Amino acid sequence: MTGSPRFGIWAAVHGSRAAHHDPDEPDDASWERNRALVLEAEALGFDAVLVAQHTMNPYDPQRDQLEAWTGAAALAALTRRIEIIAAIKPGLYHPVVLAKMALQIEHISGGRFALNLVNAWNKAEFERAGLPFPAHDERYAYGREWIGLVDRLMRGERVTVQGQHFQVEEYQLRPAGTFRARPRIYLGGESEPARALAADHADVWFINGQPLAEVVALIEVVARRPAPNGPLRYGLSAFVIARETDAEAQAEQDRLLDLAQRDAALRADTRARTDAASVMFAKTDAAASRHVGTNGGTAAGLVGSYQTVARRLRDFHAAGIDLFMLQFQPFEAEMRRFAAQILPRVR
Repeated sequence: MTGSPRFGIWAAVHGSRAAHHDPDEPDDASWERNRALVLEAEALGFDAVLVAQHTMNPYDPQRDQLEAWTGAAALAALTRRIEIIAAIKPGLYHPVVLAKMALQIEHISGGRFALNLVNAWNKAEFERAGLPFPAHDERYAYGREWIGLVDRLMRGERVTVQGQHFQVEEYQLRPAGTFRARPRIYLGGESEPARALAADHADVWFINGQPLAEVVALIEVVARRPAPNGPLRYGLSAFVIARETDAEAQAEQDRLLDLAQRDAALRADTRARTDAASVMFAKTDAAASRHVGTNGGTAAGLVGSYQTVARRLRDFHAAGIDLFMLQFQPFEAEMRRFAAQILPRVR
């Protein structure tokens, strides 16, 4: 891949994210912290922020949780350059309502908004609210009809649909198309239904953190599919631990893994609330004792000296990764380290 890679951060919507908790990481999911974090990330040169969507904290329902879409709208008004990506679970919003919200945030941001379509994994979030939580492939079938409607509505088309899940008649949203055809669409998930949906409807496919060879194999498989929206681009989630030497970075990972053992009961509770068919959890559960972070975390191998991490990032970019969505801990301090030590080496 030519050009420079882009780098984003996960907003601290869960506070400490409950697991792998460094004592220096504030357990703070507040709007105030997230506003400061994203504004600093933009000033440091990061290109995007992903605001994960949960109505209640999926790791510990007793902890605070930032609301994604109201938070994204506020961030859109406060920032000037960074891309604002808000995750969305189709089962929580009617497509007409969500498309209108997306177009409004697109307008607030001046054309910097994107939505990240995710297949919900936290059963409790739906079931405790009396909302349906169908089986994995049924949720993707619902999501396919849902995003098809959202896509057309965000383009400003006049839409009439009599589908399995939605009946819409002569619906058109304005304003639309002010800055581009529509907001960008990201999609996360690695199951077969997710791959098919990404190829058909997404602009960028998010891949969970994993070794380079596995990422290359995934990209090769999906790149062979027809892509109606043009060539699909790729993003990678990863947890970064960078130090002066490889040995220092490995020692820090060992320290975080030791701390994580205290969260074993909490992780077990989270797993009990999780859809067993979720590829993300099926892949990462077995590696939880060896890796730090969520969505694959350090399985991507971004642990090492500054030169090592920069080299691995370049290798991933050459393989097709356009956007790296990064986690750190403690977040603010390690984000600053990455900006000072890694960004100049990559760019």
